[in-house]
Amino acid sequence: MTRKRSATTSNPAAVLGTRALNRATLERQLLLRRSPMSAVDAVGHLLGLQAQNVKPPYYALAARLDGFTPEALSRPMADREVVRIVTMRSTIHTHTAQDALTLRPLVQPARDRELTQFRQGLTGVDLDRLAALARDLVEAEPRTMKQLRQELLKEWPDADPGALAVAARCKLPLVQIPPRGLWGRSGQVTLTTAEHWLGRPAEPSPTTPDETVLRYLAAFGPASVKDMQTWAGLTRLREAFERLRPRLLTFRDESGTELFDLPDAPRPHPGTPAPPRFLPEYDNLLLSHADRTRVVPPEFRGRGWQGNTAYRTLLVDGFLAGLWRLDEDALVIEPFGRLGSGQREEVAAEGERMLKVMHPQTAYDIRFGTVRG
Repeated sequence: MTRKRSATTSNPAAVLGTRALNRATLERQLLLRRSPMSAVDAVGHLLGLQAQNVKPPYYALAARLDGFTPEALSRPMADREVVRIVTMRSTIHTHTAQDALTLRPLVQPARDRELTQFRQGLTGVDLDRLAALARDLVEAEPRTMKQLRQELLKEWPDADPGALAVAARCKLPLVQIPPRGLWGRSGQVTLTTAEHWLGRPAEPSPTTPDETVLRYLAAFGPASVKDMQTWAGLTRLREAFERLRPRLLTFRDESGTELFDLPDAPRPHPGTPAPPRFLPEYDNLLLSHADRTRVVPPEFRGRGWQGNTAYRTLLVDGFLAGLWRLDEDALVIEPFGRLGSGQREEVAAEGERMLKVMHPQTAYDIRFGTVRG
């Protein structure tokens, strides 16, 4: 008697083309149509917003949310509902309070590995004692990195000052307290622990990353194991995907890479219109996949960066299509190729909308700069 083959072995995984992946990702990133979500809910859905600089999270939400104003993020940051903290890829992210207490423990192994780069400057330093001392210092009084270095040097005068500060940042979940991070305000980076700032302990380090895998797919999928590893700055996530396989759908991209997805996640038709969007530098849309061709055409690879500096980017028809900047009196748009008249009108209209949301008190012209060929 012949045994019936299971559906997973008898039916090859469907292939998702580049435009299908693009539209699915844009929908989950709230970039295909603007969402009525609150700023806090959007930050949670997106698993945080990259935030090396103060302004990018605000522009990121302006591109994604209906009715957004900068105050919609500044207020919850001042109220300790969202915080700025080092998490994925050793970079500052704006996270909800809950995610600051749960995602940071998840990526702690990566922060521990990061410390090995500074081991020469930490010879003779007891890292557990350093973490305890640094915690006492910043919880007694929020400290700048300079102040923290100075205090730690008293204990380890022969250590490298920069390495001591990095060690404190890697060992502890340090948040940047306001006014740093508030729209229209300035302030140097002053730190305390997430637990102290939020008034509750961090969640225990999760035994598995399974729940975060599901959340990642909801915000960035369909995606491969390497895609999520790129987003998180972690390795060895294959086991989590394999545990979850019975609950997930699988596809292939055009190069044959296996992609995982939530069964009920949106996968719009590849022909779904994608309006222009102005994204900030370091937007996670462009940083959270090992294969970025779903958003970045191969001919434009590397065009959004110069060295370690990221540019503000423009999406047209869902794909990277140019750069933009604010000069003293103008929004300057520099496309990578010629835009049709209809596309120029749509881009200009989106630019005007962005300016009214982010800079309602300032008059800017809109100019198309030289095509960056």
